[in-house]
Amino acid sequence: MRHIFLAVGLALAASSAAGQAIIKTPSDIEDVAQKLFSNLPSLEPVVRMEGECGADASVNPQVAFCTTRNVLLYRLNAHFGLEEMYELAHVYGHAVQVRHGVADVALLEIRKRRDDEDKLRGWVTRQVECIAGFILAEAGAPQLDLRALFDAEPMTDSHWGRDPLSVGPKVSIGLEARAEWFDIGQKGYLSACAVGEFGAELLIDALR
Repeated sequence: MRHIFLAVGLALAASSAAGQAIIKTPSDIEDVAQKLFSNLPSLEPVVRMEGECGADASVNPQVAFCTTRNVLLYRLNAHFGLEEMYELAHVYGHAVQVRHGVADVALLEIRKRRDDEDKLRGWVTRQVECIAGFILAEAGAPQLDLRALFDAEPMTDSHWGRDPLSVGPKVSIGLEARAEWFDIGQKGYLSACAVGEFGAELLIDALR
């Protein structure tokens, strides 16, 4: 009986180790994003977010995209798990939009239609989640369910924009909507990331 328990224990340990092995590192995600899309920001590790690109305490303390310098700021942390992996892919989703014209189209519409701003920003955010899921799928990351990963909606603080980052957009669409569009992206088809009035044509054109 002891041998049976020992064998089961070893199998569980191996399974756990295998699961840990497929958690991608920041450089893994950067490499895949750069291979998929041109002109994306490089990853710049920082000791703390505050003070970087005009960031203050209102800016996401873990990861942010400074469009002024075209760098993705990532706080050095001994732990890099599933939550951090998702956050990094999410911010790369913003970078894809910014560097390949989607953000310009969205901003033009927002300026023309201030009454529809919440709806338009909501579409932009859904597309970001879809791109993030696509990047992680291409990286061979484990399938993630944001509903299980987070108790509350993530990424509602400032985490991208020009210097100062502290005045960057803050958008809430709810955890369910984020999870739904992240799931769509994880299926591996970038063409499925068309949301509302924002199609996927610019994204497809940007693929290397």
